[in-house]
Amino acid sequence: MTNEELLKLAEECGFDHVGMLNVPALEFNPAVRDMCAAGRCHMYGHCWTCPPGCGTLEEIAAKAATYKRGVLLQTTGHLEDDFDVETMMEAEKIQKDHFKSFVTELRKTYPSCLPMSSGACTMCPTCTYPDAPCRAPHLAIPSMEAYGLVVSKTCEDSGMKYYYGPLTITYSGCVLVD
Repeated sequence: MTNEELLKLAEECGFDHVGMLNVPALEFNPAVRDMCAAGRCHMYGHCWTCPPGCGTLEEIAAKAATYKRGVLLQTTGHLEDDFDVETMMEAEKIQKDHFKSFVTELRKTYPSCLPMSSGACTMCPTCTYPDAPCRAPHLAIPSMEAYGLVVSKTCEDSGMKYYYGPLTITYSGCVLVD
């Protein structure tokens, strides 16, 4: 697929903003992992796609280094006020739904693509971590943060906005393809 075809597929899947990911600029930052360990999202040590189950930053960086291109995908919700949790949750659900559709289509051409979504993996109702292997490692989707990426910096380095103005919330994900 050409870059244009990747972006067209992303747009067809319903994302609000799409762009090519600056793969060489990806920084796997230990400070992000420290936030995970501090319990910011309460998933640390609770699923295979979050630390420590998803691997070390060195392992992740080595895996990512095998890819040359990627796409950045965003959904923006427009809030009624700063406490509009309903719209925040709906925008997150829309992002995850669009992301899952995009990755499903993309895997037809790139079965070994590396998706990184927003938030923890939601493929299974409950994760088997750490008692049993992942039920569907070929479908599991880690978050950008689990891989140590500062999402705002990744967007900026890729020439995309992270913040779209007052009373908005934006969820971002990316997929490395080859």
